[in-house]
Amino acid sequence: MAFRTLDDIGDVKGKRVLVREDLNVPMDGDRVTDDTRLRAAIPTVNELAEKGAKVLILAHFGRPKGQPNPEMSLARIKDALAGVLGRPVHFINDIKGEAAAKAVDALNPGAVALLENTRFYAGEEKNDPALAAEVAKLGDFYVNDAFSAAHRAHVSTEGLAHKLPAFAGRAMQKELEALEAALGKPTHPVAAVVGGAKVSTKLDVLTNLVSKVDHLIIGGGMANTFLAAQGVDVGKSLCEHELKDTVKGIFAAAEKTGCKIHLPSDVVVAKEFKANPPIRTIPVSDVSADEMILDVGPKAVAALTEVLKASKTLVWNGPLGAFEIEPFDKATVALAKEAAALTKAGSLISVAGGGDTVAALNHAGVAKDFSFVSTAGGAFLEWMEGKELPGVKALEA
Repeated sequence: MAFRTLDDIGDVKGKRVLVREDLNVPMDGDRVTDDTRLRAAIPTVNELAEKGAKVLILAHFGRPKGQPNPEMSLARIKDALAGVLGRPVHFINDIKGEAAAKAVDALNPGAVALLENTRFYAGEEKNDPALAAEVAKLGDFYVNDAFSAAHRAHVSTEGLAHKLPAFAGRAMQKELEALEAALGKPTHPVAAVVGGAKVSTKLDVLTNLVSKVDHLIIGGGMANTFLAAQGVDVGKSLCEHELKDTVKGIFAAAEKTGCKIHLPSDVVVAKEFKANPPIRTIPVSDVSADEMILDVGPKAVAALTEVLKASKTLVWNGPLGAFEIEPFDKATVALAKEAAALTKAGSLISVAGGGDTVAALNHAGVAKDFSFVSTAGGAFLEWMEGKELPGVKALEA
């Protein structure tokens, strides 16, 4: 994967650089409750500003559906962004037109300006070439720093890359390099943990991974469907019985590629899905008709730990059990801590992503110890599915 970065952009002093960031932050009233995405913009924005560029930030906020909406104006986060960047941020209440151009011209070299919500324009999500041409008039260069939106072919994520010299920002670069190390050109053996409630939501992921990894660890409710396909009675566990034949096809594909699928040998079951109910830890063959599997058992965790110890690369998407409710977080926490320890010891490259995954690793207190944790949700999932991401494709050298 060859793509242009800020190392290739050249002299930007006095130049106008349109930078696509992900600033779609959660808010409580006028207060940003999680500034993770704002902080992700720091390396790119500050580097360009310090080199004397006029940094013009493009981003979306909420779902205004092509219409201006004061509640979704990026003016609301201007001060929070300035606080995170440690420098003033101007606000320009448009992304095109004469007034916006005059506001850009008035900026000094090294200034940072936040433009209005790109999704106030119907042409944004339609990737309208006419809108792209209008927005491009404001810039000399285009930088995409928002991997989380790279699976969308919008004006601000893909269209502009065809109108101006285009480059990956530092956050985008870091993400792409991590993903390349995880599945593009990884060091084998490669293990993947894939969890979640339903096989149906991860079919493309599973199909892609069996051709890429050496060990596929199945967790969450998905594991129940795999167990059922092998003839195991999973009681009243969450299970997509109608997908048994599909799962058998995944087993067959894995056998052809030499990928070993790992399912739990023991499980934690309960009759009710609530915090701290009466539980049993039993072999998978002993699940009663009125019980549901809610976590992986300790013997399975021990076996999976050995798989990780023998691996060089790990990709993680989804929890092993119903980690949101105690005590069904134990397996996820235990294996995550093992992965983190191996990463810190230098024997494992660990890349994780997806909303539930980030929450689970934070719950285990180990997110900071993984090699890379992506917060990019849908884009991360589509990358795991092996799909081409238009926002990334447009940056290829």
